[in-house]
Amino acid sequence: MELAHSLLLNEEALAQITEAKRPVFIFEWLRFLDKVLVAANKTDVKEKQKKLVEQLTGLISSSPGPPTRKLLAKNLAALYSIGDSFTVFQTLDKCNDIIKNKDDTAAYLPTKLAAVACVGAFYEKMGRILGSAFPETVNNLLKSLKNAESQGRSEILMSLQKVLNGLGGAAASSHRDIYKNARSLLTDRSMAVRCAVAKCLLELQNEAVFMWTAELENIATLCFKALENSNYGVRVAVSKLLGTVMATALMPKQATVMRQNVKRATFDEVLELMATGFLRGGSGFLKSGGEMLKVGGSVNREVRVGVTQAYVVFVTTLGGQWLERSFATFLSHVLDLVSHPRATQTHVEAVYSRRCVSFILRATVGSLLGEKAQIAAAKEICQAIGKQMKAVEAVVNDTSSENKSGAADIAASQHVMVCALQELGSLVQSLNATASPLIQEASIGLLEIVTSVLLHPSMAARLAAAWCLRCVAVALPFQLTPFLDRCAERLNNLKTSPEAVSGYSFAMAALLGGVHQCPLGIPHAKGKMVVSIAEDLLRTAAQNSRLSLQRTQAGWLLLGALMTLGTIASIPSVIKAHGAHLKASAAMVRLRLYDILALLPPKTYEGSFNALLRELVAEFTLTDNSANTTTSLLRSLCHYDDSVLLGSWLQETDHKSIEDQLQPNSASGSGALEHDPSSIYLRIPAGEAVPGPLPLGVSVIDASVALFGVVFPHVSYKHRLQMLDHFAECVKQAKGVRQQAVQLNIFTAVLSALKGLAENKSTLGPEEVRKSALTLVMGALDNPNPILRCAAGEALGRMAQVVGEATFIARMAQYSFDKLKSARDVVSRTGHSLALGCLHRYVGGIGSGQHLKTSVSILLALAQDGTSSEVQTWSLHSLALIVDSSGPMYRGYVEPTLSLVLTLLLTVPPSHTEVHQCLGRCLGAIITTVGPELQGNGATISTIRSSCLVGCAITQDHSDSLVQAAAISCLQQLHMFAPRHVNLSSLVPSLCVHLCSSHLLLRRAAVACLRQLAQREAAEVCEYAMSLAKNAGDKESSSGNVNPFAPGVSSQSDIHCRHQGVNITETGLEGLLFGMLDRETDRKLCSDIHDTLGHMLSSLAVEKLSHWLMLCKDVLAASSDMSTATPFSSGKDEESEKKDEMDDDTMFTTLGEEDKSKPFVAPRWATRVFAADCLCRIIHLCENADQAHFDLAMARSAKLRNPKNDLLVLHLSDLIRMAFMAATDHSNQLRMAGLQALEDIIKKFASVPEPEFPGHVILEQYQANVGAALRPAFSQDTPSDIIAKACQVCSTWIGSGVVSDLNDLRRVHNLLVSSLDKVQAGKGSSSQLYRESATTMEKLAVLKAWAEVYVVAMNIKKEAESKPKRAIKSTDDEDDDYGTIDELPPDSLITLVQPELPTLSRLWLAALKDYALLTLPAEFSSQLPPDGGAFYTPETIDTARLHYRNSWAPILHAVALWLNSTGFTCSESTEASVSGLQKRPTTVNLNQASGAMTSAKSLPEINKDRMHLILGVSIQFLCSPRPEEPVEHVTACLQALHTLLDSPYARVHIAEDQLIGVELLSVLHRLLLTWNPPSIQLLVTGVVQQIVRAAQDYLQEKQNTLNEDDMEKESCTVLGEGGDSGGLIPGQSLVFATMELLMFILVRHMPHLSTKMSDSPSHIATKTRLSEESARLVAATVTILSDLPSLCSPAGCMTILPTILFLIARILKDTAIKSADNQVPPPVSATLQGIKSIVTLSIVKTKETQKQWTALIRSTLAYILEYSQPVYSCYENSQALYTVIHSQNNPCCCLCLFTGVQLLALLVPTLISYLLDEKSFASASSASKDLHEFALQNLMHIGPLYPHAFKTVMGAAPELKVRLETAVRASQASKAKAAARQPAPTTQSTPTIKLKTSFF
Repeated sequence: MELAHSLLLNEEALAQITEAKRPVFIFEWLRFLDKVLVAANKTDVKEKQKKLVEQLTGLISSSPGPPTRKLLAKNLAALYSIGDSFTVFQTLDKCNDIIKNKDDTAAYLPTKLAAVACVGAFYEKMGRILGSAFPETVNNLLKSLKNAESQGRSEILMSLQKVLNGLGGAAASSHRDIYKNARSLLTDRSMAVRCAVAKCLLELQNEAVFMWTAELENIATLCFKALENSNYGVRVAVSKLLGTVMATALMPKQATVMRQNVKRATFDEVLELMATGFLRGGSGFLKSGGEMLKVGGSVNREVRVGVTQAYVVFVTTLGGQWLERSFATFLSHVLDLVSHPRATQTHVEAVYSRRCVSFILRATVGSLLGEKAQIAAAKEICQAIGKQMKAVEAVVNDTSSENKSGAADIAASQHVMVCALQELGSLVQSLNATASPLIQEASIGLLEIVTSVLLHPSMAARLAAAWCLRCVAVALPFQLTPFLDRCAERLNNLKTSPEAVSGYSFAMAALLGGVHQCPLGIPHAKGKMVVSIAEDLLRTAAQNSRLSLQRTQAGWLLLGALMTLGTIASIPSVIKAHGAHLKASAAMVRLRLYDILALLPPKTYEGSFNALLRELVAEFTLTDNSANTTTSLLRSLCHYDDSVLLGSWLQETDHKSIEDQLQPNSASGSGALEHDPSSIYLRIPAGEAVPGPLPLGVSVIDASVALFGVVFPHVSYKHRLQMLDHFAECVKQAKGVRQQAVQLNIFTAVLSALKGLAENKSTLGPEEVRKSALTLVMGALDNPNPILRCAAGEALGRMAQVVGEATFIARMAQYSFDKLKSARDVVSRTGHSLALGCLHRYVGGIGSGQHLKTSVSILLALAQDGTSSEVQTWSLHSLALIVDSSGPMYRGYVEPTLSLVLTLLLTVPPSHTEVHQCLGRCLGAIITTVGPELQGNGATISTIRSSCLVGCAITQDHSDSLVQAAAISCLQQLHMFAPRHVNLSSLVPSLCVHLCSSHLLLRRAAVACLRQLAQREAAEVCEYAMSLAKNAGDKESSSGNVNPFAPGVSSQSDIHCRHQGVNITETGLEGLLFGMLDRETDRKLCSDIHDTLGHMLSSLAVEKLSHWLMLCKDVLAASSDMSTATPFSSGKDEESEKKDEMDDDTMFTTLGEEDKSKPFVAPRWATRVFAADCLCRIIHLCENADQAHFDLAMARSAKLRNPKNDLLVLHLSDLIRMAFMAATDHSNQLRMAGLQALEDIIKKFASVPEPEFPGHVILEQYQANVGAALRPAFSQDTPSDIIAKACQVCSTWIGSGVVSDLNDLRRVHNLLVSSLDKVQAGKGSSSQLYRESATTMEKLAVLKAWAEVYVVAMNIKKEAESKPKRAIKSTDDEDDDYGTIDELPPDSLITLVQPELPTLSRLWLAALKDYALLTLPAEFSSQLPPDGGAFYTPETIDTARLHYRNSWAPILHAVALWLNSTGFTCSESTEASVSGLQKRPTTVNLNQASGAMTSAKSLPEINKDRMHLILGVSIQFLCSPRPEEPVEHVTACLQALHTLLDSPYARVHIAEDQLIGVELLSVLHRLLLTWNPPSIQLLVTGVVQQIVRAAQDYLQEKQNTLNEDDMEKESCTVLGEGGDSGGLIPGQSLVFATMELLMFILVRHMPHLSTKMSDSPSHIATKTRLSEESARLVAATVTILSDLPSLCSPAGCMTILPTILFLIARILKDTAIKSADNQVPPPVSATLQGIKSIVTLSIVKTKETQKQWTALIRSTLAYILEYSQPVYSCYENSQALYTVIHSQNNPCCCLCLFTGVQLLALLVPTLISYLLDEKSFASASSASKDLHEFALQNLMHIGPLYPHAFKTVMGAAPELKVRLETAVRASQASKAKAAARQPAPTTQSTPTIKLKTSFF
């Protein structure tokens, strides 16, 4: 392939390869040329132009295939426009000669087509340069058009379209000729030709005025004819032509109008013409378009669907602003369509017409209008409904005899009502909370109007009104409860009207069905109310025969709707009482029965199988049914991938809702609410806007088929055989159409049964069952109906799957092989080739491996059958299935398959789109099979890869959207396996173009591919997409003020006729995707767009911060200004304006189509919510990227260094503005997102200092904005979830410390005060709109916010108290404009909370008590108070739990702080009296359970309860916090415990009952096992220390009292753990529990302390420095360890001391590493301090333990000294050890110190400390003097021994030197005195203590 990559065709290489490979080689060269010509140097091209032209024109006559001729023509045209253009005429003549050639053989056809393609390409590219030759060219093309075959006709018409495009107005002389010749082909039998004509005429109407003036009616007639028997592609193309022509007729281009004085059509004329098509019958058509056809004759469905699409094109072309202006007229016209008798001849036709009208309204109003304009449209629709209803009421009230016409009017009005109400419902639902003005403006009266329709005589209208109410309630949940009340009231008042009973019960059922979409729900009492209404209706049903049917239906409907809220206790009794009335409709009963049985396990009704199966089989074999009704399930039971054979891909187009009508099975697409009223309350199936249950006849058969599949696997083999034989008999008996229907139903049932067997993993049964099934299935493989053949293939595969025996599979495969070898007819070839594919699909590669070779060879042969495209399609589809299922086993067949695929791609005519779709599928399957191998560089792999790329290129360039979609998924696979080989620079722009395709599947494929690319290479994707914008900018005079979210081209052409032009502006691909979110409704597509934007955001947002923030800001800006349409000027249409040509067009200011200031639709609320979420993500990404994003000084200096540096803090004002816009919007979801963003901003920026004003933070300047954003959330009608979020933001803001001025803080503080008043109002006080748990959520959020504020306030107070008091200096250098740091009283914030504390503390305790009860395990549920707690009701207990779970932790912390500061001295009663504000002191009562006894409790009892409550809640939580629990909850809980244990009362409480302490310690130990952040561990050690201190205090107290009582007795020694024996009992011993926990922490940070750890093979013994956090933790642990001996008796001490001393000594040894800054690590100080406290412990000085203790201390000190570091941090550190030793006042301690030379640093200071000066020497005791002498002797000895070290030590601490000198002087003085007194010399006495080892 590489040889093909040259500017000139490499003819040598071409000659050397085989004939078969030449077309691919040539195509590859043309592909290369296409890329290179644009980029090449002009002179190079001109040099080689002659040769190139020769080579290219030579190729014209080499019979090139369709893709080759397209590229060839493109390259020739490009060559002439880049190089010299003078030889173009010769080439043009050559082509014309070929076209004139009379040779009509098939062999010459490709050459002719290539010449035609070249002519078109020349004119398109070069336009008026070729003007002189065009009349001849056009004549030539038109002549050959007359006798060309279908491929030729298509190609010629496409060429003519290009000629017209290139010449514009200059081709006027030929317009009529072209029109005359082309129009007759609009009804050509080839669909491809019809499409080509439609496109050609569409091009023509741009300039040919006659088409939309004189010929307007004829065009309409032609289009209607073209739509008869059309396929989807034709409908799309013809509707585009019809809609555009009609739009142009109404608003022509100004330039053309002024050139030829023309009469414009009026709006009415245009609409009347369109209506004629909508309502017309077959081909017999009256010429006068004005006169509506008389009733009679059926309406052609294809025409109606096509005209429906044309209406949408018509409105879209005229644009949103036009629609806004003319909406009233347009609406009344469209609604008239559906009231016309011709549109509603039968019920199903009426439903179809309604669907069409709904589609027109949804596709125009729903996507062209902005939110404000949609509200205006909704008002119009309301008025239309009101008008209709008045007319109906007039007829109903008119009792005169002229009733006939009146009844017809009512029947017609029901359809108008259904369409209008459905659109109104859809509008309100899409507007969501933005629709509130519709309800609030009384002048509109939306609710009155809609509820009035509930009394309409027709059930369909009543149901539609009920549905509309449900939509309003879901959009505006605060209306749900009032609606229900209103309906209940009206139902009671109008019990005697059958319509009222039916209508209001429909409405109530619909509203109940909507509750699950409203997160806040409805009050529980409403459910009870509905039950009583339903009971009443059922009870009174028998009293009045006129009403019995309605009342019975209404009663059961309401009960059914109630079930959607969850089970209701009183239902079973109601069913028992009124069950007999259920006989209303036998079919409906059967439907319900089948539905219920399908939900139950089949075992439960095993006994009734026989009767049930008889019933089911009779149902779907149509035994008692004369109609030929077919099931709708067959398509869904066939495999999704078979859509290409079934045409079911139509289900995935934008026109699905109307295209369904044209599907072959019964009643397809005729869903309507009146077919099954229960659908009004059931959940809507995914992807549907309005529920549309199918007609009852179809639904019952569907249900029976589904249930048959459930039951079949559980039936005996005997019965299976009987049924299968019966099916064969039924098929045989039926004839003609009925046989088809019966067969379809039976096959669906069999498929359903086989699917059931496979899911149950059971088998089909013995040989005779298989045989019977096989006969049934094999017979259908030759059925002329393709759907049945498809089902038979599927059934065969499923059978192979459930039988699972190789011989059976072999038999089936062989049967198909034989058939395919002999059969020549299309039907059996297609059926049996699919059978092979399905066998492989369900048995997989392993099970069918031995048939692989035969299957592949047969299918490859069939795929080459050029005579039948159907055979090619089916065989290629099967081949794709085989490639997919065989996996690696297919590797050997890849090359031949690939070669065939390429050959077919290059030769099959493009009009055979299904073949191309299947080729695309095969290509994708091959790529997957080769997989990661594609990255390789071997020769074969390179060939395979380049073949795949060529295949992708051909399919990418196909005109059919589905083929292009297949190409995209192939490239996506290639990119996954071999990313280097996929050229993104060409792929990405093509994907961007597809984003504006009119075909949903193509848009889906493009977005799915972009999603994958953005995951890996987001930056490249965005860059390549921008190249499109640049190119567009070069080509057209770009419009100046394009709004980034204008859907661009798509604004005027929404989903139904998006132009190929793609509108990428400076906002890039991201902007385009945001724009798509506004227009797309497909779930999968929107989810992929979200993901793509998410990937791009993650990769690029930090680098391109301004760009992304700007994007979000532009989307959110729509919130503040919901303007309807800001016009933006659009670039002139390229066709009419070629940049380099001036002609009379340009002289006129264009006021026509081009400058209709196309409106852009402001982003809708859902897109704005997404943008607000993106904003939060951007903040989060910046947080992980660089600290400078949150530091203004750093950011400014970075910006100065490099202006490109973009940091978040520089955009703070934008962030606040965006959050503000979102938080104050109409839409509740957006308010939530805005408040969330605001909270994030406050948290992240609260501590960022303002460099210009020291002592202040940058957020201070935004106080007003934050206050303004929060205020609306506290208004009266705000939903609970928003208030809850707003409280959270308030507490974050107050607690952030940004605002320090009390007056400024008060603004936000007052909001919280107002909500506190609401909380005090207690349960059930306000008129309730939502579920009770919503109130719970709101109240708890308020209490939680106050708790958080209180916690912060107390922390500030504590800090202020712990700081040394400073006098406030009034110096001049401090500027008075902004205050000094401590201008506020230190307890500023607490003064705001103090007044509310009495109330708050009571409410907090009540909330905690609720929480404690709600966390009880299920078996204690009997202990829950029957009427609920302080803030929850028993009915909503489950949802309430969640809210308590979110808010208990801060409340617990606050309660602990309050109790610690005042609480234990303050009882309930005093609180209530303190709070004079208390409005309803009884409503929220802490001790509800204990009833009236509350006031009698004494303070100690109350305190005990509080302690138990707090400890209980904490222990319960800490036992096992769920992993998803926020870390803040754990922190808050531990801090609460720590705070609580600060108070003396709590200490006594926990120390008195030692088991509480032990329990708490073991719970903390468990917590550490699962939570290991160091912050948590530190908090845990804090709590442990508090517990140990509490125990110490308690023991001390006991000791003191004992000492006072028994001064003379010695029994006091056994106080403390361990008693006399020294034993500690695990589980009861506090000391043991503490040591266990501390050991766990130590080993986690210093694993080598545990021998288990250090001996394990995975342990690496390295001595690393502990991190700062670990060091603090180890230090804290050591401190607690050294406190433990004080809790023990002397014997107990001896038990634990060895462990404790060992740990301390090891820790000292391991942590004493000298740091660079000479700092002492915390663990070292802690260990030394610990040794000191252990050594100074007094309780061990008993006779029994003294000796053991001394030995322990000695060995510890010896160990420490043995391992200690050389000269370790001189003096300070030795002080501690010195204290240790000095405290003993015992020389024996000193001696153990001299264990090494390196210890001078420790030894010298210690010895010097024993020296006495002159004064003290005289008065010292003899022991001190001995010590002094001993020390001095040693010092004198050491000095000369280690002079250098000695000097270093003395030099480091001058005070040592001074002291030594004075001591020496003192000693000499005393010796002199002694000598004076005692002249006789004595011998030197030896020291009294002999050392075992001499250290000197």
